[in-house]
Amino acid sequence: MGEKIKISSNKLQVPDNPIIPFIIGDGTGPDIWAASVRVFDAAVEKAYNGKRKIEWKEVYAGENSFNRFNDWLPQETIDAFKEYMIGIKGPLTTPVGGGIRSLNVALRQILDLYVCLRPVKYITGVPSPVKKPEDVDIVIFRENTEDIYVGIEWKAGSDEVKKVIDFIRNDMGIDNIRFPETSGIGIKPVSKEGSYRLIRAAIEYALAEGRRSVTLVHKGNIMKFTEGAFKNWGYELAKEEFREQLVTERESWILGNVEHDPDISIEKNAMLIEPGYHMMTDEQQAGVRKEVEKGLELLPTHGNGQWKNKLLIRDAIADITLQQVLTRASEFDVVATMNLNGDYLSDALAAQVGGIGIAPGANINYETGHAIFEATHGTAPKYAGLDKVNPGSVIISGSMMFKYMGWDEVHELIWAGLEKTIKQKRVTYDYHRMMKDATLLKCSEFGSAIIENM
Repeated sequence: MGEKIKISSNKLQVPDNPIIPFIIGDGTGPDIWAASVRVFDAAVEKAYNGKRKIEWKEVYAGENSFNRFNDWLPQETIDAFKEYMIGIKGPLTTPVGGGIRSLNVALRQILDLYVCLRPVKYITGVPSPVKKPEDVDIVIFRENTEDIYVGIEWKAGSDEVKKVIDFIRNDMGIDNIRFPETSGIGIKPVSKEGSYRLIRAAIEYALAEGRRSVTLVHKGNIMKFTEGAFKNWGYELAKEEFREQLVTERESWILGNVEHDPDISIEKNAMLIEPGYHMMTDEQQAGVRKEVEKGLELLPTHGNGQWKNKLLIRDAIADITLQQVLTRASEFDVVATMNLNGDYLSDALAAQVGGIGIAPGANINYETGHAIFEATHGTAPKYAGLDKVNPGSVIISGSMMFKYMGWDEVHELIWAGLEKTIKQKRVTYDYHRMMKDATLLKCSEFGSAIIENM
């Protein structure tokens, strides 16, 4: 009989025979799960010679659940993920009509899985549309519970939207909704608490994994009190909680300027870190000089090159980030961002390393320990039952799950088997059509090849 995973003092307590709930998924889900679970069980057996074993517990959601129970997301499924802490799932159908907009979003909201963790790393041999896919080794921390995904919006022409627009125009004095009679309105909540816990998780991950930098990606130049606040709160948290372990990018410039010229004045340093300094008002210039003075206070702990060994915290505008991950991906390491930006960025990066078919994902609450690992792609119903599709997304998500559990040996075996199989050009149809002299494998055969290559 299996045992439950527990958490004590913010640390997971994983037994040798943990119960793991799983959702097979819809469409191609059964094919993918059948291949993936064989890989998982084989890796656990090879790593621990029978001393550890997963007790799999099937739970239901999506179309399969609706057909069985007339319920897209049964309470029993939610309860199982709460009780057993860690689970994994295949792709789910989005319900048609009213009610739940997205089962994935619903699970994240209900379980407060505030981190969407999306590591994106190139595997040698995978077909890629970019020239240097090997430069991509980026881990995205996407905030999972706020932003527009909260789903607060009102339909154009409805009585509700008329009330909202009336409030905006008359009570708030805002009169720049261009076409109020035909506008839908949405609300974008971004909180300090939500930003803090997401960015804290990203920084702690970067420090634990020996990463070089954390980039706060935002559109704060336009949305100053939501995305701009996310950026500001990120720097605030970093300095408050991790001061000895990190340096901001602008602080690194200030300290570097002093190392280059020990006699540099406060104002000259300010001019170097702020190119538009001469165009600023007196008050703005004073603010930059104060920033320099504050940075110089770090000289005892961060000066004389010490800052070069600290974790670097920087920020980047979302649109330029989408350009720069194409042109200079090696400059990005860990990324912390909000929900919508993270959605765009994680899928765009996945395309650079071979597509969403092998992109892993996890939804985690680092405070409670709860986590659901998942396929990041759709259900592809036209391929259902054909034993054809690439099971890589669920397989790699599973390897992430084992690492999260502390079963690093299993994580490494799965990766080793996957990488070797792809290097051998033994691949499913999605890669076979783009690789010269490759061997075409079925979904199940690809799982077998990974097991063979562990």
